[in-house]
Amino acid sequence: MSARLASPDPAGAAAFLILAMSAAGIAQVLWLRSPLAARFSQPVDLGLTLRGRRLFGDNKRLRGFMVLPVAAALSFALLGSLREALPGWLALGMWALEPRHYAGLGFVAGLAFMLAELPNSFLKRQMDIDPGGQPRGPWLGAIFFAADRVDSLLGMLIAIGLLVPLPAATWMWMLLLAPAVHALFSSLLYASGVKARAL
Repeated sequence: MSARLASPDPAGAAAFLILAMSAAGIAQVLWLRSPLAARFSQPVDLGLTLRGRRLFGDNKRLRGFMVLPVAAALSFALLGSLREALPGWLALGMWALEPRHYAGLGFVAGLAFMLAELPNSFLKRQMDIDPGGQPRGPWLGAIFFAADRVDSLLGMLIAIGLLVPLPAATWMWMLLLAPAVHALFSSLLYASGVKARAL
């Protein structure tokens, strides 16, 4: 697919991805706050352990994976269908795809965003760090603090970059801007009682 598509404007592509994923993030927050979401609180690791430690822990639950990929598919498809009517700076950051292909791209982006959190959680459990907790020591704490901010983002960018052209400068823009957006949604989840920590 990527070989037949022109590379988008780097800043515009970053703006598109932040806008589309932010819309999906709002849907995710609303879903996690809903009574229905509580019915899907089963841990994704099914309680399995390695070396006597949980694979991911209780903070990674089925409900967290149910809506974001679908919401991202819808937001990508909606923006894709409106591409010709969007401001030029934003449209230049988008690919010449049909809405159904945008939906597929969005689903992959949303799923990768969620799955990319799992290796970090796995490492923390194997290091006896409680879910939602931070390791002791300034250096290790700083490493995991950074990983918590960019793991989902990097997973999403890698997945998208495998399917469509993604300029290197877009990665730079995303690494500069997206963690602040991610922190905002983390704060919203904390205020909603979904997360144990604001950041």
